Amino acid sequence: MLTLDFSDKSVTYATFIRDVAAEVVRQLSAQRNDPEMVSQRKAYAMFGRGNVDRWRRQGKVTPCKRPGKVEYFVTELRKAQRIQQDYFDL
Repeated sequence: MLTLDFSDKSVTYATFIRDVAAEVVRQLSAQRNDPEMVSQRKAYAMFGRGNVDRWRRQGKVTPCKRPGKVEYFVTELRKAQRIQQDYFDL
């Protein structure tokens, strides 16, 4: 039986794969009904204003500007959300 050793515990390969699959299913179901684009107000509500503004400054998301409206692609926001943040990076 194959086991994977982590610094805090060991798990079987089957357990590891089952847990990864469960996490993938959870993330896919959470994103299933996401619209293609959301307004800036909705993006702030979903991801937090500080996060959206930081991702925009860092170039991780690009707003789509129309007269009187700023929108973001949800896929860009989700991708930025999944990336490990380095808050000390200037």
